[in-house]
Amino acid sequence: MFQNEFEHVFDNLQSVTISIEELDSIDKFGVMALAKLHNESLQKKKQLSIVGFGCKDLYDHFKTNDAA
Repeated sequence: MFQNEFEHVFDNLQSVTISIEELDSIDKFGVMALAKLHNESLQKKKQLSIVGFGCKDLYDHFKTNDAA
């Protein structure tokens, strides 16, 4: 569902902000969907912001990938 909603989002928008403030948990498919969206934003030179104090697993995933 998430991927369907955001599949072509950067075709129409320059920037997207996603709040994870109330997010308690996320499975590997959710993390991968956000990672795909992140990669697409880099490829198309668009801005993606993920804001809020939500799921630590998601934060750890992106922190680890930034260090690599």
